[in-house]
Amino acid sequence: MYLSLNGVPIGGHLAWPDFARLASRTGFKGVDVMLEGSMTEGVDRTRRLFEDLHLRPAFVNLPVDFRKDDAAFRATLPKLEDAGPFAAAIGCPRMMTAIMSSSDTPKDELRRTYKKRLTECANILARSHCRLGLEFLGPLHFRQQFKYEFIWKMTDMLEFAKECGSNVGLTLDAWHWHHSGGTPADILAAGKERIVVVHFDDAANLPANQVRDNQRLLPGEGVIDLTGFLAALQKIGYQDSLSVEVFGRGLKEMPPEQSAKLCLEYGRAALKKAGIVET
Repeated sequence: MYLSLNGVPIGGHLAWPDFARLASRTGFKGVDVMLEGSMTEGVDRTRRLFEDLHLRPAFVNLPVDFRKDDAAFRATLPKLEDAGPFAAAIGCPRMMTAIMSSSDTPKDELRRTYKKRLTECANILARSHCRLGLEFLGPLHFRQQFKYEFIWKMTDMLEFAKECGSNVGLTLDAWHWHHSGGTPADILAAGKERIVVVHFDDAANLPANQVRDNQRLLPGEGVIDLTGFLAALQKIGYQDSLSVEVFGRGLKEMPPEQSAKLCLEYGRAALKKAGIVET
């Protein structure tokens, strides 16, 4: 496992490839890939950038709008025909997307729609041997935001992911794992093949009705069992990135280099505490 620089803490202040250069300059071993910017650079220049900066690409975001109407989905699906081969060619065969945990559409209807659309995405990605990680959102305020509750637990999202394809698994965010009542046993049960992307962060000790997604903490500052979280990932043989995705805490108001250094410092301390050697 290795730490990867995520764009959230720096508040979008840098574009690609300067974002990658910041990751390297501050000591990260990996970087979350900005798909549009890196595709503009092209495969050869992007691969050379990673080599020159001694960085590993963590993941790219799914460039398909599957959440709106069918017209929006159909209009954006062709982007995947280019993005899949590109991601594979730069050594990053991992994509991710988040699924909101409530909706104005009844759960069964939404599940059918999402399953059909995400299965199509998975089939396109499979041609490039790419995997797709679906992120579940655990906090209560997300589950109550709209009329109908949707998938918000790790085990339920894993079941849904398996229905979408053999190359579909989870984006496992420590924050959402914690707030949905996830356990290390859930990670062990999922196994290596179904954990596609990991987000690394922490949470304050607050009642469920006071938790807000934009109030995350750096790894090790809060109450999440990150040692158990990491130990379970190590046991299943997870060897990819830990993307330090921390909303709030004033990070995006800091100079990007200061924010990045804090993410790396706290991330490394949490790894050390868990007895995990970054590789």
